[in-house]
Amino acid sequence: MNIEFVGLPSRQVAEIRTTMRDAYGLPVETHRAEVDGLPCRHCLASPPKGSDFLILAHRPFETQNAYTETGPIFLCADDCTAPPQSSDLPAFLQWPHYIVRGYTADERIAYGTGQVTPTTQIQDYAATVLANPKIAFVDVRSAANNCYHCRIKRTP
Repeated sequence: MNIEFVGLPSRQVAEIRTTMRDAYGLPVETHRAEVDGLPCRHCLASPPKGSDFLILAHRPFETQNAYTETGPIFLCADDCTAPPQSSDLPAFLQWPHYIVRGYTADERIAYGTGQVTPTTQIQDYAATVLANPKIAFVDVRSAANNCYHCRIKRTP
């Protein structure tokens, strides 16, 4: 199974930066990066120290239903580039473990797929979950705070 890690779509990020509103319609917060570890969910890298970053509530889904999770995310305040297609673990995933969970095409949690997964096993577990044709994508979330980090999809 070939997989790729993907950040938020550029069109969604451009809309957030234009409207400066989050998933609840609240103003997006702008802060100065004074520490590392504030990974942008678009470029999948941390903004450089001294640069501005955004904090906002976000739902990484196209639709809304009972399983549509919302949580805080970080974005680079300035334009950044989506990473190239890659099956490599994004460098910002540095905690010992994350929640890895599969979703169906209608953006509902696929029961039995969510588990706290050691970081070194994310790729293998995601490939196992995506081997089920009913699974459309896998999300990686913080095991401590449930923040959305990135999505994993099948590649041809």
